[in-house]
Amino acid sequence: MIRFNSVTKKYAGSSRPALNGVDFEIQRGEFVFLVGASGSGKSSCLRLMIKEDKPNSGSIHVLGQDLGSISSRKVPYFRRNLGVVFQDFRLLPNKTVFDNVAFTLQVIGKSRGFIQEAVPDVLKMVGLAGKAQRYPHELSGGEQQRVAIARAIVNKPALLLADEPTGNLDPATSAGIMALLERINAGGTTIVMATHAADFVDRMQKRVIELVAGQIVRDERESGYGNTAALPIVGADATINSTGDHTAAAAAAMAATTRPQGIITESQQPHIIETTDIVVPTPVFDPVDDITMDAVPEIPSAYDTGEIDDLGDLNELFGMNDSRPIPRLDPPAFADTSATEQTESLTKPGVDLNSLPLTERLRIQAQQRAKKSGNDDQNVGPVR
Repeated sequence: MIRFNSVTKKYAGSSRPALNGVDFEIQRGEFVFLVGASGSGKSSCLRLMIKEDKPNSGSIHVLGQDLGSISSRKVPYFRRNLGVVFQDFRLLPNKTVFDNVAFTLQVIGKSRGFIQEAVPDVLKMVGLAGKAQRYPHELSGGEQQRVAIARAIVNKPALLLADEPTGNLDPATSAGIMALLERINAGGTTIVMATHAADFVDRMQKRVIELVAGQIVRDERESGYGNTAALPIVGADATINSTGDHTAAAAAAMAATTRPQGIITESQQPHIIETTDIVVPTPVFDPVDDITMDAVPEIPSAYDTGEIDDLGDLNELFGMNDSRPIPRLDPPAFADTSATEQTESLTKPGVDLNSLPLTERLRIQAQQRAKKSGNDDQNVGPVR
């Protein structure tokens, strides 16, 4: 599913690598926590997994693909197999809950009928069935995060990546989000989550990979948060000895490599999601190959910049060059009236025969000839 082989990542302006010779492998269906002090390399791992960044050395395989062999124009197609949840939600503020979730399906070309069926189902799954027509500013922080999760899983990805998904939420709301993620994982979706939420890591007892100064110091199959909560922010002078400990000289220099996160300023009411009746969709893996990916446009380098503010930015993110706005799709599903309209057109006077199929034109012409000859009661079929 995911394999890092001797991966090193260095950022300009930093005297030490964000990741230094990292090796690990994650199997399909696992729930893995990436833990460590701020700036230890957790978010760098996630950015490399979605090919937002490139390693300076080493190789990365995700969903059976060597990311080093995927060209930039094929990256949007590769990401269709991934779901990503951010700490700062990244919702479209001028779109409803329904439209925010539907956008993911629209940009990959799903039909209106599919969208009208899939979006209500996933909103029900995350506990937002009655809020499809609300806007992000009308939701609590926990509800906004559930919209983000719904958007991430509506296409049934094989892999879900979460970067501090509870970082801006109160404890009660965080508990609901974690319960939802655990339920999604139980349905077969692989989840990799970077977090500082020690309580949930300790309670869930999933696999834990701990990073210090860009190196893995612990990888345990069923574990808790450990003493990572007491670790200081590590800096350029930090070293790791053979036992996995880091020196007391850990400084704040690494903070410069930490990606800034959004801050939610609105009041957030605690809300716990009831997940007992949730039916999680089976993840679908859409293999990436050279044939199906040839038509995917190039993704712009602007993807690396901060928060997405509007629809245009998301169009670029998914490789869409069409500047026309995507139409709003409101429940219920659109009715198919094409058959009725075609039937009515045949009965209207002055219909253009040239616009009809050949057999229909011949039948109508035969009926007209029969009527002129006085045999209008005759049941005339197509002329052969």
